[in-house]
Amino acid sequence: MGERQKTIVCAFDLKSPRTLAYDIQQWIYAQLRLEDNDVLMVQIDGPRRHVYIKLRDNNLLQVLHLTGGQAEYRHTNGEISMVRVETAGLGT
Repeated sequence: MGERQKTIVCAFDLKSPRTLAYDIQQWIYAQLRLEDNDVLMVQIDGPRRHVYIKLRDNNLLQVLHLTGGQAEYRHTNGEISMVRVETAGLGT
């Protein structure tokens, strides 16, 4: 197994409404303040409500410090969900 390097995971509440990939992409740039060239890949794990974001540079893990490990997501229906933001664990 290898460690997921330069990857953060955003864990949405399992009780929160489902979101569209486009809305999540917009949220990444607006709420996490990442630029287009900072993000190499986004992977959405729908059943677990996790969003994995692979970053171009390790220094961009400052996102964790900016968010304090938690961010807010406003759904299209107006509901607000809190999202845990942390480094990704071990991969398979």
